[in-house]
Amino acid sequence: MTIAYLSLGSNSGDRFKLIQQAVNFLDLCENISLVRSSSLYETEPWGLKEQNWFLNAAVEIKTGLSAQDLLVKCQNIEKTLGRNRDQEIRWGERPLDIDIIFFGDEIINSDILTIPHKYMHKRAFVLVPLLELVPDFVHPVYKKTISKLYDDLENVEEVFLYGTRSYE
Repeated sequence: MTIAYLSLGSNSGDRFKLIQQAVNFLDLCENISLVRSSSLYETEPWGLKEQNWFLNAAVEIKTGLSAQDLLVKCQNIEKTLGRNRDQEIRWGERPLDIDIIFFGDEIINSDILTIPHKYMHKRAFVLVPLLELVPDFVHPVYKKTISKLYDDLENVEEVFLYGTRSYE
């Protein structure tokens, strides 16, 4: 069994319900066992700023699947919950996004999958939920902990524990 960390995000539709459903679907998948999940965070969009804010979370799973098979499961869950990649704008709104951030300490660079996720070290919306779960996890490429990667962020988008953001 491999320990993997996934990042979940939603900024259209019922964000809370979509994240909750995604976590439930993951836990129901054969060969995937949910270990724990982070709190929910409301986060400023990254990339395209003129869109709804996201809800983000991280989950730790144990899986007997390969990284490629886990990717297929995650994309099937996204599609089931309303994501249509063919009609999206890059970094635009989406009902659900599930990214594999880490898959054990594997380093994978293929046409369909890059692990560790190639932008995760630049995104507070990924790092903050991971900080809650595994602050001392060492990135297998950069050889830095999640805490150190967060400390090294240059452009930190706003991240609030869900329900604490002021809408003034």
